[in-house]
Formats: sequence, structure tokens, C-alpha cells
Amino acid sequence: MKKIIVSAFFAVFSGVSAQLAIAKDFLNVSYDPTREFYQEYNEEFGKFWKQKTGQTVNFKQSHGGSGKQARSVVDGLQADVVTLALANDIEEIVNAGLINKGWQKEFPNNSAPYTSTIVFLVRKGNPKQIRDWNDLTKPGVEIITPNPKTGGAPRWIYLSAWGYALKQPGGNDIQAKELVKKLYGNVKVLDSGARGSLTTFAERGIGDVLLSWENEALLATQGLGKDKYEIVYPSISILAEPSVAIVDKSVAKNGNANLAKGYLNYLYSPKGQELAAKYYFRPRDQKAAAKYAKQFPKIQTFTIDKVFGGWTKAQRTHFVNGAIYDQISAENR
Repeated sequence: MKKIIVSAFFAVFSGVSAQLAIAKDFLNVSYDPTREFYQEYNEEFGKFWKQKTGQTVNFKQSHGGSGKQARSVVDGLQADVVTLALANDIEEIVNAGLINKGWQKEFPNNSAPYTSTIVFLVRKGNPKQIRDWNDLTKPGVEIITPNPKTGGAPRWIYLSAWGYALKQPGGNDIQAKELVKKLYGNVKVLDSGARGSLTTFAERGIGDVLLSWENEALLATQGLGKDKYEIVYPSISILAEPSVAIVDKSVAKNGNANLAKGYLNYLYSPKGQELAAKYYFRPRDQKAAAKYAKQFPKIQTFTIDKVFGGWTKAQRTHFVNGAIYDQISAENR
């Protein structure tokens, strides 16, 4: 009997060992500007997870405009986690029944592990003297920005401009619409995502100003771009809070639930926060924020909840088919 029990134990142990020896496939579906960050993050987390569990993970990344990425998951892309530009894109996946309701309570800070904001990237010397949002409406200014219908960054950009107008003395929605209409009337190229717009501006040399994630602008001004571009921080911008979530239906199917939870929790660890700061995302952790404080100038920001009543309302008012953005586009034709 003892011999049988010992044999059974070793059989089970061997089975577990064999299971751990097989690399688990794991897909993070993310938005455009996180490519470099998650490439290094996956390496670091992979080492941590291997040491903790003995399991090897085969990480895969998918990047594109945040809205487009959300629709890809809804249409069948088997993501284990989504790390998208805004909460509303994750809500689309919730509405499709792939992510459980209440996902924002699963991780700290409403499941937004870092923040960012919207800035202007101009050519060296700032030839058009662009200092604030109202300067973007001047005749002859050529703007590069992504399409709010396909990406997350462009919706933050659009709402930043709208919020700026509202916060001017006597500002109201009529004045905000007029400012935003003039701004988009000056758009030279409307790419599908933030990285595409960066390529248009930096590599193709089109436009006077790129409306950009702060991290993309900081990335562009490092190395070879240091003598080519300058970052302009407007007087006020939006507090952007990119969101993360486990795709519950996928991880239940492929057995990656614990891995997915560990993966997103690690974003809040000291190492995860430092990596976020290294790639120019503003960390939540105070120690990481203090260490990288010099690269993040202080800027006055407002939240989408306070100014627009949250993403659900903002999406319905401005970005669904036939809403204000579509009206502005039609008027500018």
C-alpha cells in the first residue's frame, strides 16, 4: 500500500512538473504607445513569475488604437488582459459579456495603474509659437492628431481642448464646440492611432504640431529627436487614466486566471511602477514619482468625471455615431 501511495505521489508530482514545463501563452491587448513599456515589463514579470511559480510564460502583445483594439477583442481576439487607453473601451468588452462588471474595483485606483496627460510636440524653435489650446485654432497651423473614432488618445485630446474652453472666463459648451471645430479644421492628417500620428509627424515630417500623449512626446525628444522637437505643456490639460482589466471569459477558458491577476498586480509593484516611469508614464507610487519627478513637469489637470460626468456620458455626448464629433466633422467638410 505504501509503495502504491508513493508511486501515486510521484505520478501526480511528475504531472505538475510537466504542466509547469509547458510555456503558457499569454496575450496582452494594449493601445499604441505602450509597446516598448510592455516589452520590458513582460521580461521582468516573466522572471518574477518563473521564480514564484516555476511556470514559463510565452508573452504576446497586440497594439493599436484603443477603440479598435477593444472591438478586436469583442470580435474574437483572445486576450487574457486588456490594458487600454480609457475605461470606456473596456466597458465595450464588458457589454459583450467578456469582462465581469465591477472590473474597476479589482485593482487599485479604479484599475488605472499609472496616469498621463496630453501635450503638444512642436518642431525645434516652435516656429508657429504654439503655447496653448487656442493657438491651435489659428489659420495656417497644421495639426497632426489621431482619429477620436478609433483611438483612445484622440478622445483624451478632444476632451482636453473642450475642457480648456469650458474653463476660460465665461466658457460654455457653445464656445467649446467652436474652439474644437476650428482645431479639427486645422488637422492635416488624422491617423487611426497615436503611434501612427507620431510617425506622420516625426518620420514623414508633416505638420507643425502633434497633439500627443505625454509619454510619446517625451520619447520623441530623447536621443536623435532632442535637437528636432520641443514639448509644449498647455495651461491646462486632462488627467488621463489608462485602464487595465482581466478578460474573464478568456482566462476561464484557457486556465490563465491566476497568471492574469498576477500580471496586472505587478503593475502596482515597486518594479512595475518604476518601469512605467522609465517609459514616461506618471506612476502612482510616491517613491517612483519622487525618483522621476524631474521628467514630469507640474501641470494643471482636470478629470473626466468632474468636467464631463464620466466616460459613459462623454462617449454618448461626443463620440457615438451622430454625436458632436461627427457633427463637427460634417461642418468642417
